[in-house]
Amino acid sequence: MSHRIRYVMVGGFLGAGKTTTLGRLAAMYRDRGQSVGIVTNDQAEGLVDTASLRGQGYDVGEVAGACFCCQFDNLVSTVRGLAESGAAPPDVILAEPVGSCTDLVATVIRPLKELFAAEFDVAPYAVILKPGHASKVLGNEAGTGFSPKAEYILRKQLEEADAILVNRIDELPGEQIDALEALVEREIPGKPVVRMSAKTGEGFDRLLEVLDGTTSGSVTPNLDYDIYAEGEAELAWYNGTADVAAADAVGLDALLTDVIGRMKEALAEKNYEAAHLKAVGVSDGGFGVANLVSGDGPVTLSAPSDRTIPAGGTAELILNARVAGDPQVLQGLMNTTVHAACEAVGATAALRDERAFRPGRPVPTHRMTDDPTPTAAASTPAGASLTT
Repeated sequence: MSHRIRYVMVGGFLGAGKTTTLGRLAAMYRDRGQSVGIVTNDQAEGLVDTASLRGQGYDVGEVAGACFCCQFDNLVSTVRGLAESGAAPPDVILAEPVGSCTDLVATVIRPLKELFAAEFDVAPYAVILKPGHASKVLGNEAGTGFSPKAEYILRKQLEEADAILVNRIDELPGEQIDALEALVEREIPGKPVVRMSAKTGEGFDRLLEVLDGTTSGSVTPNLDYDIYAEGEAELAWYNGTADVAAADAVGLDALLTDVIGRMKEALAEKNYEAAHLKAVGVSDGGFGVANLVSGDGPVTLSAPSDRTIPAGGTAELILNARVAGDPQVLQGLMNTTVHAACEAVGATAALRDERAFRPGRPVPTHRMTDDPTPTAAASTPAGASLTT
């Protein structure tokens, strides 16, 4: 029998911790003697996650331009490209879908299992619960900063999961973790729950046990594509790159956290909720990553570079922002913020490759569900499969 690649996809809302989780999982699979490839996904090119994972030494392919569901053929060809680029095909492919995407069991997991069973052995689909936003959405509380249509996406992500991962347990008191798990059991009963910390690795042995399971794609929730599309379109996307030139020596990590910190303040003034802000800085062969995952959360340096941009030296900042707001306003805020942060340390910045937009309506290549009656995904294009 020909070599089958284990396909492991980990989903979750924007800022849930997918990239950190995949990086840690990749290291654990390697420690087990398995070769690993990674596929990232975004609505546009220039993804911080890709740069971060490549900086950790992994072979990474990027599927850009739309979610995996709408770029299914590109997903398969990207995995095949990773398989052909090395001395031998990888044992495991780790895949990170766009954080605003759902319906991935029907549009990715099941098509892989039914159409490409000879190539792929598909793992259970795990979805990371983002504690702050998810607890408010599942608890029907006010104040997430997102509209009900955007909240609908987060809930549907959890409903289709084979397992739900409660992340950031290192940051939460025990009673809050207990309350989150009880909330999941009440709102989405019957799901295995894994308590974990992508940062420290706590709970990852249990996560690997879940991912080694044999049941995948067991649930395809009913989904209203009109609500889904409108919820996604309420989010503003920004991807861009800044070339930084330093007159004097500048600490790269301090610059990254200042950029994200200034953006946090600028978004608060506009009453824009941050789903996720990410900045990776590359200088002198090293890289650092700074993040913000909610408007009321802290700016974190998830990957310190411990690098200094020397006097007369340069650095590259790759910037991603996912925000509930207007994309053109978001781009203006990012430009103002980057220039101000650089000027504060005597540096200059030139921004390039900027994209600011709202995601378009999802139009999946395939859609395979339990329900023989199509829902509002009647927008599924000619040639796509709607099977039971």
